[in-house]
Amino acid sequence: MLGARCIHSATSLRSTLQPFRLKYSCHSHWAARASCSPWHQALNSPLNATTPVRQLSAKIVCNAANITSQPASIAARTEEPTFRASIDFQALKSNLSVHVQNVRDRNSDADPEKVVQLYDRWTQMLMEVERLRSERNANAKAMKGKMEAAARAELVAQGRQLKEQLSQLEAILDEAEAELQQEAQKLPNLTHPQAPVGDEDQAVLLRSVGDRPAFSFAPKDHLALGERLGLIDFEAGARVSGAKFVYLCKAAARLEMALCNYAFQKVISKGFMPVCTPDLVRASVLQRCGFQPRAENTQVYSVEGTDMCLTGTAEVPLAGMLLDQIIPEDQLPMRMVAFGHCFRAESGSAGTASKGLYRVHQFSKVEMFIVSTEAQSEGLLSELCQIEEEIFTELGLHYKVLDMPTNDLGAPAYRKIDIEAWMPGMDRYGEISSASNCTDYQARRLNLRYRPVQSATDSPQKKTPTRFAHTLNGTACAVPRMIVAILENFQQEDGSILA
Repeated sequence: MLGARCIHSATSLRSTLQPFRLKYSCHSHWAARASCSPWHQALNSPLNATTPVRQLSAKIVCNAANITSQPASIAARTEEPTFRASIDFQALKSNLSVHVQNVRDRNSDADPEKVVQLYDRWTQMLMEVERLRSERNANAKAMKGKMEAAARAELVAQGRQLKEQLSQLEAILDEAEAELQQEAQKLPNLTHPQAPVGDEDQAVLLRSVGDRPAFSFAPKDHLALGERLGLIDFEAGARVSGAKFVYLCKAAARLEMALCNYAFQKVISKGFMPVCTPDLVRASVLQRCGFQPRAENTQVYSVEGTDMCLTGTAEVPLAGMLLDQIIPEDQLPMRMVAFGHCFRAESGSAGTASKGLYRVHQFSKVEMFIVSTEAQSEGLLSELCQIEEEIFTELGLHYKVLDMPTNDLGAPAYRKIDIEAWMPGMDRYGEISSASNCTDYQARRLNLRYRPVQSATDSPQKKTPTRFAHTLNGTACAVPRMIVAILENFQQEDGSILA
């Protein structure tokens, strides 16, 4: 048994010909919860979560597009925003000191004060443009009346002058708005008041689950174990694709499939709609999700000659699926789960912290994504964490749950909860999962809204004003790090793996 009660093999990863099987019962969660889900009618019938996926196949087709990680090209493409984020500039002005401190706490290079200055400048220019438009309209109206030729000629000259002034000022206004959006979109989300301030050393331990395994021998790391058993081949990956690409072979390949299937079915049983997403997305969708490429430190792979990027997480195409959508409130929360391939150009520094499978350029992941109202999102973050913990507990791992500090929060995250598993071969804890509440940060960029249910006192002829939704995401299974944890925790003295 590999993976404690959930993934079964013979007695060892040496028995690579023994197929992995998935034993799992959904306890009717899907039928009970999906019946009131917005996805229920589309699915027609409940999924059978007791039946494992028998066959998975994929064809990787490489065409003439040259896929590279080029920070310069990404930065150039995203220097000027290609969309307009619905940022609440009045709220920013009213709470400027809060935003300034928030940027300082998060060690961000955004400048709220500059954004306010640009907003004031843009507002003044807009007022002038609107004044000239009003004069132009008055001029056009006056032209319709009867008058002497000299008076008409004067109006014509005045109209021509207004048109030229408007054309020039509107161009300047567009440039001012582009600069405003460029700076404003660098602003991170606000931060939950309970989130600790500082770097990762300031993370707050919320709870610890299970115990470290006791070994009567010096435990090996996953790389030594995997290479000895013929499960991990970085040399072939380097020859074919470059450093930090890997082949998973034999039982490790089956383990990846089993882990993904187990996590996928587990999350589906909690009422999540299953989705398979594109691996390529438009750069603008990436930006709308708050993933601003950061100069030479970008993690994004771009496709040269296009506006396309390889996704670093299924969160991006899941969020993009709802671009410009208005969802009825009674369909929220909307829960989705996706299997996706993740591509990340920056694989970390050299050393044990990035050794082997812990950081690679390409990996598989099962990702959860939720759209909710503002009143629901905080409770749903706890729900995501509970699902993650259920998975890791059933796999028999010892882990700790951490409330992550401000320096460790991505720009969209209001609060982030990480789970770190004990990795005895590396003699440290390593992150295997995270869950984030992004509040309305992504929704304001995606123009993702919901329409509240009308109250009894509302006029049936008048629609209720829409509000920006909240979005959350959480990792159900990041395959390489799960394999690291399983190999290192369930190793035997002879180098076999028994769980």
